Amino acid sequence: MRKIEHLGIAVKDLEHSNDLFRRLLGTAHYKTETVEREGVSTSSFMIGETKIELLEATNSESAIGKFIEKRGEGIHHIAFAVDDIEAEMQRMRDEGFQLLHDKPLQGADGKVICFLHPKSTNGVLVELCMDAPSSDNV
Repeated sequence: MRKIEHLGIAVKDLEHSNDLFRRLLGTAHYKTETVEREGVSTSSFMIGETKIELLEATNSESAIGKFIEKRGEGIHHIAFAVDDIEAEMQRMRDEGFQLLHDKPLQGADGKVICFLHPKSTNGVLVELCMDAPSSDNV
């Protein structure tokens, strides 16, 4: 793992939270995006080399919708940048971690991603992410 790529924060209202984080961080978000497969809209802020990713559910049955219903707003996951996601996924399997996906998935912000089950990471949802290859090989 190279660095913390981003912190994912579950929010109820993306527009309100964009304003709140703009005031908090002193900078505007640089991108918003909807990931239909995950039922989420995202907004990204850059602070130094780390991103803050705000996540709003687009439907109550999405992972973010269920998270907010159960726990309320707050930190949802920590994402680590990796150079080779498939190799890192295999390393995680070999180390005994439970992955939520068998293969990398297309995520937000041009990344391919995989999540580790929080039951195997002391209750923390961990995301592995890598810049998506230029071709559609994933």
